Amino acid sequence: MSEQPVDPQAVAEAAAVLRQGGVVAYPTEAVWGLGCDPFNSRAVQRLLLLKQRDPAKGVILIGSSLQQFKPWLIGLEAEQLARLEASWPGPYTWLVKDNGHTPEIIRGKHPKVALRVTDHPWVVALCETFGGPLVSTSANLAGEPTLTTFAAIEEAFGDEVDYILDGPLGGLEAPSRISDLETGEVLRP
Repeated sequence: MSEQPVDPQAVAEAAAVLRQGGVVAYPTEAVWGLGCDPFNSRAVQRLLLLKQRDPAKGVILIGSSLQQFKPWLIGLEAEQLARLEASWPGPYTWLVKDNGHTPEIIRGKHPKVALRVTDHPWVVALCETFGGPLVSTSANLAGEPTLTTFAAIEEAFGDEVDYILDGPLGGLEAPSRISDLETGEVLRP
């Protein structure tokens, strides 16, 4: 990853936009993402429309620490918590059985919610400044290739998102691995 330091002012501006119900484009570990407040159903609906994503598919939540996901982890077995702690922070998304904390628009048609604790410094700063996890879905139209440059984000979503957090990608070749916490099944390598 580029050694470009986190821009606290830009992060603060992006977090303010998120708190106001906006949609933000931001760099993640491998691709650009679109994010919003997961508890603002209007913002999530708008994000899904921008992306032309079927709401039944659900979206990933990304946080800066295990602590930010504490409400989602209530009721997990000790072995499951240990698995999460061993893999986070990092590019590992886990499907966790929903304990009733997750809005349906986040889960889609699924009984589980996708959670990831990132180690990308810009996203960590964004989640911490915002004060919680964010929706994290790739910044592309459904079925289209993922976007990996600021210029591509500006061209595709510049007029439609409320803020673009201009930072570096994390240097990974592919989006995070997605696995089921209960079964260990890998759904996306």
